[in-house]
Amino acid sequence: MLGRTRRLVDPALRAAVGSLPPAMRAIAAYHFGWRDADGAEAEAPAGKALRPALVLATTQALGGSPEHAVRAAAAVELVHNFTLLHDDVMDGDATRRHRATAWSVFGSSDAILAGDAMHSLALRILAEDDHPAAIAAAARLAACVVELCEGQHADCSFEHRADVSVDECLAMAEAKTGALLGCACAIGALYAGPDTAVADAMDAFGRQMGLAFQLIDDLIGIWGDPSVTGKPVGADLAARKKSLPVVAALTSGTAAASDLADVYFAPGPLEAEDLRRAADAIDRAIGRNWAQIQAFDRMAAAIEHLAEAVPEPAAAGDLLALAELVTRRNK
Repeated sequence: MLGRTRRLVDPALRAAVGSLPPAMRAIAAYHFGWRDADGAEAEAPAGKALRPALVLATTQALGGSPEHAVRAAAAVELVHNFTLLHDDVMDGDATRRHRATAWSVFGSSDAILAGDAMHSLALRILAEDDHPAAIAAAARLAACVVELCEGQHADCSFEHRADVSVDECLAMAEAKTGALLGCACAIGALYAGPDTAVADAMDAFGRQMGLAFQLIDDLIGIWGDPSVTGKPVGADLAARKKSLPVVAALTSGTAAASDLADVYFAPGPLEAEDLRRAADAIDRAIGRNWAQIQAFDRMAAAIEHLAEAVPEPAAAGDLLALAELVTRRNK
């Protein structure tokens, strides 16, 4: 299904990126894995294509034609990748998808500008789409970007606080991750032509799935295999990120929570042994187990919303498969 999505959406993505000025085009093509830093053709990993797949699968589940929603799916993927370009700069991440991040190759300023250009491309694609749902889709996507920015702001602000609550962290994750998955599903619903209530139910499905996605992502960020994830081991811990398992552990009131705080809030960089101690403390403080249970609970809630919008299980098959992918992935 993801491969089929790539085959449908990549031509629209490549056409959009190809319309950029040369400097922005080179950075975007590198980020997508289509080109090397020197401009030579490449076949590097380009991401999972989960969000455009949600657009197309939702359109199909509700009786529409996925081919008619390709431009909308490309717009959602452009927004997702614009946020990745910016996130990598803000987080100082040196690798993504097993290669150097765009900012570490081309510089922070150019990576940010390329992200800005990709955001504008997404809105232009929808503005030029003659589908009746395009205007409503553009409005949803624009509102989603504002919410994404709010989530990223909260995430960054947590770095300077020692009193982040689980509820605050969940709200941040919904804004930063759940919002775009919900938006992808809602846009797919709009392109199938049902009423706003169905689009809202699909938005709720995507948001809950997005929370499950973030919970699994946070677990991978601590215990993931670098050979699979393409990121250094314990990268989130090294950056002292207040991810969901970390916050759950820190607020658990256990002895392990105190052990984690001793490591996490100590001055200076965290060494390999510190990272091991932090991961162990999160595990002992039930942060790991809590996140796993929460991920499955959120997915159960997502499926309830999906059943509301798509009551026929056979029609929802692709969406259920994507939901399962979220909770079973390792990268």
